[in-house]
Amino acid sequence: MSQRKIRVLIAKPGLDGHDRGAKVIARTLRDAGMEVIYTGLRQTPEMIVEAALQEDVDVIGLSILSGAHMALAPRIIELLHEHDLDDVKVIIGGIIPDSDIEPLKEIGISGVFGPGSSTEKIVEFINEVVTV
Repeated sequence: MSQRKIRVLIAKPGLDGHDRGAKVIARTLRDAGMEVIYTGLRQTPEMIVEAALQEDVDVIGLSILSGAHMALAPRIIELLHEHDLDDVKVIIGGIIPDSDIEPLKEIGISGVFGPGSSTEKIVEFINEVVTV
């Protein structure tokens, strides 16, 4: 019996219109054997969590370049909790100041990947934190 693939939702919350990095990560994760759902630009936290619920994902990958991560991430974590999706891991990539990494982890973000993060490290991290 084969193990099922890790399911990852890649989302661009907020008003940021730059999605090249999110698309690179989506392709990298697909190439690593994961199932990837890309929600597109300008998603609300509610839209992201609803998609995660409908798609039964293991991981939500947020790409945030706008600086709104300290407003958007807590809302997404709150909504996941409200929908009993506490087992879904949330990772963030983008422009995240070092001073925000610990507060993000304290609210439940599993991993933070800034500019220059290796795609191999992201794949490795997801494989380590998700049990399928």
